[in-house]
Amino acid sequence: LPASAHRRITMQTFTSPSARCHLSYHDLPGHTPPCLFVHGLGCAGSYEYPRVAADPAFAGRRAILLDLAGSGYSERPRDFSYTTTAHARTILELVDHLGLHDLYLYGHSMGGSIAIEAAAHLGNRLRGLIVSECNLTAGGGTYSRAIAAYREEDYVAHGHAALIAQETSLWAGSLRSSAPWAVWRGARSLIDGVEPDWLTRLSALPQRKTFLVGAQTLPDADYERIRAAHIPTAVIPAAGHSMSWENPGGLAAALAAFMDET
Repeated sequence: LPASAHRRITMQTFTSPSARCHLSYHDLPGHTPPCLFVHGLGCAGSYEYPRVAADPAFAGRRAILLDLAGSGYSERPRDFSYTTTAHARTILELVDHLGLHDLYLYGHSMGGSIAIEAAAHLGNRLRGLIVSECNLTAGGGTYSRAIAAYREEDYVAHGHAALIAQETSLWAGSLRSSAPWAVWRGARSLIDGVEPDWLTRLSALPQRKTFLVGAQTLPDADYERIRAAHIPTAVIPAAGHSMSWENPGGLAAALAAFMDET
């Protein structure tokens, strides 16, 4: 690889004006337009997506793997709100920082909700949006409700460590690199929701979009809501919610298929 490519493979940072901290990301070289990956609650792009981006099915595309504020190798300020709307603003700042005028956006779980909010502000810079098993309405999911059942100070003091101790999946690894206050505030944000909700915003988005679901997740009420809204869908075989770990090749193939159709 040329020296410029080696520099891009090395993790990079930029300063988010809104979060007032340094955010870290991988910019993996490949052909464009790139796909910017947005991870979910308690996860990190640097932990979750390298295997997907390296899969042969992804076909050598440029991939940008961001660690959101409070996650992975990014800084974790105490005075940041960590809401989906605040995270979406940092996505837009990264797009501006990289000078991207043509890109795809992929978001999983909470990251899908963040991506939906960011997509509404990208205009014709966005070639397409892919979301997988994201929050569509207020109320949160099983994990976010359990996390937000604590008071923030109690979750920070002992709830986060308890969650890590009881978790047997690969999620435990990325939870360890997530700030407890970031996880709690993110969970609270998913429960509070936004107006209009994420499903309404996704339905109104003029760009191409698709909703991915793991075959092991079905039957699923959100999947039926998406189908009722006439939003295109695809099912990832041999996977449930954690599809990037359970079937990274299947996720890579679904992303590539969507991009090839554009």
